[in-house]
Amino acid sequence: MTDDTKSANAQPNPSTDDTLADGRVPSSNMRSYAMLTPELKQLYMGFYKATYGKTRLDLKTKEYIAIAAALTSGCKGCLEGHLKKAKREGATSEDIAEVIAITLGVNAATIVDRSDIANYHLGGLFDKPTG
Repeated sequence: MTDDTKSANAQPNPSTDDTLADGRVPSSNMRSYAMLTPELKQLYMGFYKATYGKTRLDLKTKEYIAIAAALTSGCKGCLEGHLKKAKREGATSEDIAEVIAITLGVNAATIVDRSDIANYHLGGLFDKPTG
């Protein structure tokens, strides 16, 4: 492999200047889809574009859903991208706060549900707390 070929195929090596205080590299410094083959990227992009095609939901509503999904899945790049798209579609800070609150509520209910189910399957190992 020649030096030219190596540099063309090389992935960026983030410097310590690119690292955030918590050790993460900003998603804007990474190449999206770098690990997908061209065929898989094409399939994914086709599916993604189809979800944003003409449907019953308007684009702003779709962005709210995407924000909630990104929050629950922990996809920082997704969250950043969909926040920007929601803003372009007219979302306000108050709208985003409501999306976050609803997402938080559903996830809190998930924790309650999972703990109730686990306790049930353990034969009611723990009684309902009093007080």
